[in-house]
Amino acid sequence: MGKHARARVRRAAPARVTELILFGVTTGRRTEFDWTFRGGLARFFPEQWERLCAPLREDERGGDVVDAYHRLLNDRDPSVRRRAAEAWCRWESATPAWPPPTGLAERFRDPRYALAFARIVTHYVREDAWLEDGILLRDATALAETPGILVNGRFDFQAPIANAYELKRVWPRAELVIVDDAGHGTNTDLSRELVRATDRFAGLQ
Repeated sequence: MGKHARARVRRAAPARVTELILFGVTTGRRTEFDWTFRGGLARFFPEQWERLCAPLREDERGGDVVDAYHRLLNDRDPSVRRRAAEAWCRWESATPAWPPPTGLAERFRDPRYALAFARIVTHYVREDAWLEDGILLRDATALAETPGILVNGRFDFQAPIANAYELKRVWPRAELVIVDDAGHGTNTDLSRELVRATDRFAGLQ
């Protein structure tokens, strides 16, 4: 995003947004992408990471796994694409919760969806979501007068609560709600907090 486009966003957002609710907070920084997709999270999920790297060539396993999967997911051979999508989505299935579940999450059991999902994720990660590194935190001053609620699971490994803490520091009107025993996927307590936040802004509480 160019500087003029960012300026338009900063000017426009306060007039168009009355409040925000964010769940599983990430801020698009390269360190966050590296944490989830380039080996950081492997410290907590070593077996699952090893399975993710298993289909790669030996020379790719110590390199950028995202680049390697982008190649496999766009291979000419449909069977190569299918196997790569399943392997990628098994990683995505394991890391949202603790303890990690086994097998594919239900939403990935459709191979067409799994391939589309894996392609989109790897495409965005390779491009750092087309964001200047750290720009969302630096430009959070645009939210200075906007109330918000940040809802994060304490055991959210894909979006650690440190991200939400850093955003809250530069967004004074944000309230951070940490849900114990929740990860990146929703559970009853986390869903309740999201509904409660929505009701508050809707004037129902």
